[in-house]
Amino acid sequence: MLKLRRFLKGYTKEVIIGPLCKLFEAILELLVPLVMANIIDVGINEMHSVNYVLRMGGVLVLLAATGLTSALFCQYFASKASQGAGTAIRRALFRHINSLSHAELDRFGTPSLITRMTNDTNQVQQSIAMCIRLLTRAPFIIIGSLIMAVSINAQLAWIFFGAAVLIALTLYFVMNRSVPLYAAVQKKLDKIGLISRENLSGNRVIRAFSKQNTEKERIDAATEDLTRTSARVSMLSALLSPVTYLVTDCAIIAIVWFGAVNVNAGGMKTGDIVALVSYMTQILLAMVVVANLVILMTKSGASAKRINEVFETVPSVREEYYDYMPLHPSEDTPKIEFKNVSFNYSSNGDDELSGISFTVKRGQTVGIIGGTGSGKSTLISLIPRFYDANEGEVLVDGYNVRRYCFRQLRRQFGIVPQQSVLFSGTIRDNMKWRNPEASDGEINRALEIAQAAEFVNKLPRRLDSRVEQGGKNFSGGQRQRLCIARAIVSQPEILILDDSFSALDFATDAALRKALADNAKDTTVLIVTQRCSTIKNADLILVLSDGKLAGQGTHSELFENCEVYRDICLSQLSETEVAK
Repeated sequence: MLKLRRFLKGYTKEVIIGPLCKLFEAILELLVPLVMANIIDVGINEMHSVNYVLRMGGVLVLLAATGLTSALFCQYFASKASQGAGTAIRRALFRHINSLSHAELDRFGTPSLITRMTNDTNQVQQSIAMCIRLLTRAPFIIIGSLIMAVSINAQLAWIFFGAAVLIALTLYFVMNRSVPLYAAVQKKLDKIGLISRENLSGNRVIRAFSKQNTEKERIDAATEDLTRTSARVSMLSALLSPVTYLVTDCAIIAIVWFGAVNVNAGGMKTGDIVALVSYMTQILLAMVVVANLVILMTKSGASAKRINEVFETVPSVREEYYDYMPLHPSEDTPKIEFKNVSFNYSSNGDDELSGISFTVKRGQTVGIIGGTGSGKSTLISLIPRFYDANEGEVLVDGYNVRRYCFRQLRRQFGIVPQQSVLFSGTIRDNMKWRNPEASDGEINRALEIAQAAEFVNKLPRRLDSRVEQGGKNFSGGQRQRLCIARAIVSQPEILILDDSFSALDFATDAALRKALADNAKDTTVLIVTQRCSTIKNADLILVLSDGKLAGQGTHSELFENCEVYRDICLSQLSETEVAK
C-alpha cells in the first residue's frame, strides 16, 4: 500500500484534515462518559438538581452535534481523496499497461489485467477511505479510554490493559493467517474471469460442439475452489467479533464486580463505574473497527501487491529514442531488411525464428507462407517492434528499428491482424483511427480497394452505420475487409496483412489483390497466408519451416527449388493450376 501513496499527492489537504476531524470527534466522544458520571454523582446523588441534569444533558447534545458535524467533514474529505486516488491509479495503470510490450501482456493475460484495474483498485480505494476515517480514530479511542480509565481508578485500569492485549493477539493471529488466503482469492477471481471471458466470446463454438455441460463443470469447479478459499478466510475473520465481544464482556463484568466492591468500601463513586463501563464499551467498538480495518487492509494489501506487480513490470521493448530521426534513404535502400535474425519468446525456450535474412525492396509485394507454427506472424511482429529480436538486426529504410521512436516507426505501417478487431461506434469512426482528418472520399476509396464498398453502400446509413462491440453485427469476411480498409485509409508505406484473406472467397481474394496492385504501387505489402493462390504473383515469397527460412524467391523459382513450397502448393492446387 505504501508504494501507492504517490497517488495521494494531490490530496494532501484531505489526507491531513480528514483524520484531524475524526480525531476531534474522538476527543468529544471521550468526554461523554465524564459528563455522564457528573450527572449521576453530582446532579443526582449530591445536588438532586434537575437543572444541573438538564444543563449537562444539553452539553451531551452539543457534544453529539459537534461530533456529527466533524464526522461529516471527515467523510467528505475521505471520499474525495479515495475517489481521486482510485481514478489516478486506474489512469496510471491503463497508461502503463499500454506501454508494455506484447510479451508482458501475454504473461499477465487480459482477464488478470482487467481484474487488477477494477476489483483490485476498488479494494485499494476503499481502504484509503477507511484509513482516513478510522485509522487514527480507533487507536486514539483505545489509548484515550485506557488513559481515562487510569485517571479514574488505576487498579481497575489493569482490566482494560489485559483486555486490550488479548484482543490485539487475536487480531495478529487472524491477520497472519488470512493475508496469504486473500492473495489466493484474487488469483482464483482471475481464473473465473478467464473462464467467463472464454465462454462469452466462444459461445457459438461451445454450442456447436455441445460442450455446455463441460464448460458448466469448469466454471463450477473454479467457483467451488473460490468458495472453499473464501470460506476459510471468512471463518478466520468470523473469529474476530465473537472473541472481541467475549473478552470485552468479561472485562465489563470484572469492572462492575470489583467496582461495586470499591463503591461499598467508599473508594469509588457510582458514576465512576458507569464511566469505566462506557470506556470499556468504547474500546470494544474501537476494537471491532480495528478488526474490520485489519480485514480490509489485508484484502487491499493483497490487491496493492498485484497492482504494484504491473507497475514494476518493465517493458521488454523499450523506446530508446523519443525524437523523430531524419531519414535519407536512397532509391536502392531496401525498405525492409532482416540480417541473421533470431528470436524466442522465453530465454530458456527454443528459437521461434533462427537465422532469418532477406531483403524487401520499396513497393514490392511479399508473400510469407509456411505451415502452422512456422513463425510467420512472429516474423512480421518484429518489423514494427512489437517484439525485439534476440540476435541480428531488423532494418526499415536502412535504419535499425531500435533507433526509431515508436511513433515514427509505426506510423509507416498499416497492419491487419489475424483476428479482425473493430471497435464500437460507426464505420466512419473505425476508418479514421489512424487519420482523424480522413475525408469521406479517402474512406470510400479504401473501401473500394478492400472490396467492402458494395456491402457498406447497401447499409441504410452507409458510413454512419453502427458497429457493435467487436464488429459482431458483421460477418467474418466483412470484418476482415473493413479492417483492411481501415489500414489502407492511413496510406501506409508498409501494409502488413496477417492471414487477412482467410474469410474471403477466392473471387473476392483475387479482386482485392488486383485492387492493391493497381492502387498501392508505392506501398510495400507483406501478405501472410496459407493459400498459395494468394501469393503466386508476389514479387518475393518467403517460405518458413520450423522458424527457419526454407526458401525465398518467386513462385516459379520456389516451385522448382524449394521442396517445402512445392509440397504446400501441390496440397492445394493441381500441377496445371500451379503452372498458370
